[in-house]
Amino acid sequence: MRQNPGEFPSKEMTAERLHMTTRSLRRKLLEEDTSFVAITDDVRCSLAIEYLRTTIMSTDDIAQLLGFSEPTNFRRAFKRWTGKTTRDYLQG
Repeated sequence: MRQNPGEFPSKEMTAERLHMTTRSLRRKLLEEDTSFVAITDDVRCSLAIEYLRTTIMSTDDIAQLLGFSEPTNFRRAFKRWTGKTTRDYLQG
């Protein structure tokens, strides 16, 4: 998922790359007590933190790069992931 920032493969594409069906992928993820959505959120959160720490990109640019349709959706997701606003996160 991190190979091409801004491009997040679908569950179907991921299963195909792993040479399995989407049903098998879902079953394997359930065995690991996770889901495709949870992994995607984790990758997006990690990338958001990395971009906030290491670039001067605006939150609007980061939101777009992470595939959010609206910057407000990104800010809401970031707060859910970290418990902090992007501004609070940057301040420390």
